[in-house]
Amino acid sequence: MSSGLPLSPRRRLSGRLHCELRRLGVVQLLALCQALAGGLWIRLTPPRATRERRLAERLARTLGRLRGPFAKLGQFASLRVDAIGPGARAALSELRDRVPPLPFASIAAAIEAELGAPLSILYREIDPVPLGAASIAQVHAAVMHDGRAVAVKVQYPWLAASLPVDLALVRLGVRLTAGRRASRAPWLAEFAGGLREELDFTREAAVAREIAQNLAAESQVVVPRVIESHSALRVLTMERLATIPLAALEARGIPRRPVLEIIVRAYARQIFEDGLFHADPHPGNLFVVDEPEALHSPRVLFLDFGLSKRLAPELVRELRLGILALLRRDLPDFVAGMQRIGAVAPGAEAAVREAVASMFARLAGESGSPLSLSGARVLSLKDEAKRLLYETPGLTLPNDLLLYAKTLSYLFALARELAPDVDPMPLTVPYLLRFLAVRDPA
Repeated sequence: MSSGLPLSPRRRLSGRLHCELRRLGVVQLLALCQALAGGLWIRLTPPRATRERRLAERLARTLGRLRGPFAKLGQFASLRVDAIGPGARAALSELRDRVPPLPFASIAAAIEAELGAPLSILYREIDPVPLGAASIAQVHAAVMHDGRAVAVKVQYPWLAASLPVDLALVRLGVRLTAGRRASRAPWLAEFAGGLREELDFTREAAVAREIAQNLAAESQVVVPRVIESHSALRVLTMERLATIPLAALEARGIPRRPVLEIIVRAYARQIFEDGLFHADPHPGNLFVVDEPEALHSPRVLFLDFGLSKRLAPELVRELRLGILALLRRDLPDFVAGMQRIGAVAPGAEAAVREAVASMFARLAGESGSPLSLSGARVLSLKDEAKRLLYETPGLTLPNDLLLYAKTLSYLFALARELAPDVDPMPLTVPYLLRFLAVRDPA
């Protein structure tokens, strides 16, 4: 681990120069032009069947290197089942885990600038090799002077300054590839707003505290505490516990069923009762606390609250009405709700109604209520719904609703991977029924 030695003037100058070039858009334009040139070559190269995948993979690499709004755009695009093909979505979704880390010199300078003190004063030790790197920040293990183990999440130093030009380039790219109308689409404004929220680490700290409070009665759920004295707008320090990855449970003799049940119930409560939910349930954000009690009473640790969501009350109301219409097989009410949330473009009602009717017909062929479907069947229906979204012109869901659905989808997929013999659907039904029983104000 590093003891936090001061940075050389040369490294500081290099870091400032890079930030300035990012603020002006020079770095981004050069990288995007290089990607565009490579993309044109791929379009001229057979075989045609693999072009979309190769173009998406090349684009994902470029967006990952640029980090920030560009990497986020790739992640965001992977959610847009209504606009992006499956091959491209698969390549872009890997941006969640494959963003290259920034050199530690730049990270150290960012910590010192944000917290106003040398590293050696702030931490007794800090590891220059990151625990992980994502689209807007990377995380380093550290030790406080009182011996507490912590994780330090550090925002890439140029992001705040370069955000206006980055978003302008994103909008220009969307306009060039998808047209003027797409560059004015509501989802682009949602993307920009969501990104500004994620860049505010004080918000993430507040979300972590609120979710911890909401789940305080769940003794087997752990949310790490925020170290307030070492956290600010662009640096977030949280306690670090010894953990066991979900993939290693079997090797450690920890049964998977109780772990999955803890995760599913925690998410069902967040999604259907609390209204504020951790929106990224993948194995890099969920761990079992490494302690002797884990063998018979495991505790699950939730990490990274940057991607969290609180649905607007009007969207919650429409979601409730939509589920009730689905349970009643009431096609007119369901489509009317989609129109109220702006999911149906002008002139597209007939095509959307036909697509939804097709999905209703498939559900009608199932035995029993949709609430009695297995988790595996829900996942298969989800794939059909994604296909309908992509193939139905004029059907565009709000990003918050897509993120809501994606969180549930990730949760069910995680259940299938972690404990295939456990059906998560019965675990979620009690929370869903309580959600549907709420009376909305007239």
